Amino acid sequence: MRKLLFACCLIAVRVVAAQTLSPQVRGFVKVDGPLVALTHVRVIDGTGAAAREDQTIIISKGKIESVSDAAPANVPKDAQVLDLHGYSVIPGLVGMHDHLVYPMGNGVYGEMAFSFPRLYLAGGVTTIRTTGALEPYTDLELKKQIDKGETPGPKIHVTGPYLEGAGSWALQMHQLTGPDDATKTVNFWLDQGVDNFKAYMFITPAELSAAVAAAHKRGAKVTGHLCSIGFREAAAIGIDDLEHGLLVDTEFFPWKKPGECPENLDYELLSKLDVQSGPLHDTILDLVQHHVAVTSTLPVFEMGVPGRPTIQQRILDALSPDARSAVLNNKVRSSDASLIRQRYHAETPPWSAALKKEMEFEHAFVQAGGLLLAGLDPTGMGGVIAGFGDQREVELLVEAGFTPVEAIHIATANGAQFLGDLDRIGTIAPGKQADLVVIKGDPSKKIEDIENVETVFKDGVGYDSAKLIESVRGVVGSR
Repeated sequence: MRKLLFACCLIAVRVVAAQTLSPQVRGFVKVDGPLVALTHVRVIDGTGAAAREDQTIIISKGKIESVSDAAPANVPKDAQVLDLHGYSVIPGLVGMHDHLVYPMGNGVYGEMAFSFPRLYLAGGVTTIRTTGALEPYTDLELKKQIDKGETPGPKIHVTGPYLEGAGSWALQMHQLTGPDDATKTVNFWLDQGVDNFKAYMFITPAELSAAVAAAHKRGAKVTGHLCSIGFREAAAIGIDDLEHGLLVDTEFFPWKKPGECPENLDYELLSKLDVQSGPLHDTILDLVQHHVAVTSTLPVFEMGVPGRPTIQQRILDALSPDARSAVLNNKVRSSDASLIRQRYHAETPPWSAALKKEMEFEHAFVQAGGLLLAGLDPTGMGGVIAGFGDQREVELLVEAGFTPVEAIHIATANGAQFLGDLDRIGTIAPGKQADLVVIKGDPSKKIEDIENVETVFKDGVGYDSAKLIESVRGVVGSR
């Protein structure tokens, strides 16, 4: 009788679990059950440790129950078994500069509330921080839909609207009128449900100070893509994170005036700075001392370098016809010799050397003890898109000098640590949420294999990457 009652209860639990995902979402589900065994798989656990071969991961009720050497005795009899010889498992990526908007041209950005959540999840990104919102209510409602299982996508940490000062180039951004407005804005959006903020280019030191104080008072963090304020000044104010790295730090320009964004940004000057000594080295040490994180967004910088990257067919396939034409035209223009001479008064643009210096900066920052985060920033020319760009970011971190397992650690555990979620996500360990990415190949030896995502587990449910990608073919740039 007890066995029968237990069986009935178990069936009821399974029915309830099945009802938490809408039919639309369930159409993308590849693996779902109360007990799943990933056997004979290579585990890259996100801690930075070496890969472990021939492992078994047991997933129970959405969490990782155990990680052990592959052996028949370690597989429960009633488990759904996946034989993953030749595959690797990494933690779900934690995208820390993962907007839900895409550049439409002429300084206008459109919300990709349909395509981007699917592409993030398909690319192995199970958690994102939006890092600046142009439609914060859309982002908040989208988060609710995903959390309820009504639409596919990653877990979302919604960032409030940009904290921008007077003089902004963007019509879609509110321009703060002073410290009181900054405080009111932060408190209003915290009440609406956002959990972090991004200060933007023209914010004043007084406005940033007020925003940081208001956010910290309620347990929220502030990052920044700054221009009017240099990195060291922002660190002294108490900012928690700085976006993009060296290539947006204006403090090294002799002509910069306090509290103002300089008219000219000299990337050639930045590319000549020394990460091992002098003012840039001092900035690195200052950021580390103030426990300020830095978010790497190498893919958006790479797009400006003539000849790289090779734009993959999978990216072109995802773009709408208009967006595809715009991206290809932008890349042609960025490599046009006459336009380069006209704009930079040189035979080559400064972006190649600047990208290399940015990589040196990020590696030196980590070597000095800094917390480096990873994101893609799907803006710029439009060739960096959700999911695919997150994978490219990890590949570029390896080009910057990190080992593959170090790069994966940056893109998983570091983001989880900054968000305060490391006890639940970011590494593969018993008791954590089963946010896992199944990859064909071995990205611990060949980082490009990180593109070979087949199944993405979020809270123990395995989603079909190929189906998610196919569902947005020709859509990015329109919705």
